Amino acid sequence: MNRTDNRETRRHDITEAVLRVMTRSGLHAVTMRAVAAEAGVSLRLVQHYFETKQHLMHTTLNRLTEEMTQRLRTRLTGAHRPRDVMEAVLAEAVPTDERSRAFHLAYTSYAVLAVTDETLAAHPFLNAPDAMETFVTRQLTRARDDGDLAPGLDPRTEAVTLLATAAGLGVAVLAGQRTPQEATAILHSGLARLFPNPASPGEQGEATAEEGGHK
Repeated sequence: MNRTDNRETRRHDITEAVLRVMTRSGLHAVTMRAVAAEAGVSLRLVQHYFETKQHLMHTTLNRLTEEMTQRLRTRLTGAHRPRDVMEAVLAEAVPTDERSRAFHLAYTSYAVLAVTDETLAAHPFLNAPDAMETFVTRQLTRARDDGDLAPGLDPRTEAVTLLATAAGLGVAVLAGQRTPQEATAILHSGLARLFPNPASPGEQGEATAEEGGHK
């Protein structure tokens, strides 16, 4: 392993330690010393790779964002119709496994702290909802133009409503108020309202074939 690979491995291990501390004890428990202990390395080593806690947190959040973006891209593979795209988006909207739980917990905690911290508020990590709102609005606009969206609905309003519902349900799952299955069922109910006409038998068969190819 060369020096560059070793450096990246060290940085990766340290950011993974950040996520473990955060998911176990909360974002407020993430300190340079706590992360060093979790990673099994010296505080000096953590400070060597990440000069400040802010640098450490930003790097960790960027890694997590990139990972979740790739998860969504993978789900979007083979999704051609707006409804298929929305199904993929909603599948990532609820924390259903350890990694997605870490992402949702990090985002929710960070967003709350950013309300009173201008430094945190400036981080691009918090821009994700705006980008997703634009993306979902475009998909719903396309569905409206194709005649697949329920009549009389405004794409932007429905995008905001759907994503706000997803965000609230995500917090409910984190808090143990809802199970991931319950939250997902509620989101699919909202999707059914937007797309009242089911796919034709041929389209259903095509979708099933695509799903089978990605399992």
